[in-house]
Amino acid sequence: MITTCLNELPEQPVSHNPQIKKKVMLRLGDLPHLTNFSQARFAPGQSAPAHAHQDMSEVFFVEVGAGTIYVDGKEYALVPGQCVAVEPGEVHEVVNTGKSELILTYFGLRGKKSAR
Repeated sequence: MITTCLNELPEQPVSHNPQIKKKVMLRLGDLPHLTNFSQARFAPGQSAPAHAHQDMSEVFFVEVGAGTIYVDGKEYALVPGQCVAVEPGEVHEVVNTGKSELILTYFGLRGKKSAR
């Protein structure tokens, strides 16, 4: 068993934008196929620039706030309670387009490499 408490974890920068802070609850190697289980906080206007993972799916769950996720150039609104799964090779970007903090809980799963 692994147990963590979000309130006790240190903040660290998100690799795609170091100004965005995250707390990592589970890391690569903690569970099979899991790359991370984290929560990120985006201030108004902050974004994680467009990028893709060739060997990982990512799942985002909107806890609080409003934003936009772009997946392969298409725009999708992010609202509380929404879950978005991004597959390997899909280019994605998250932007806080709201007036308050956007909080996303997300995880990554290792999978087959994309043919893209």
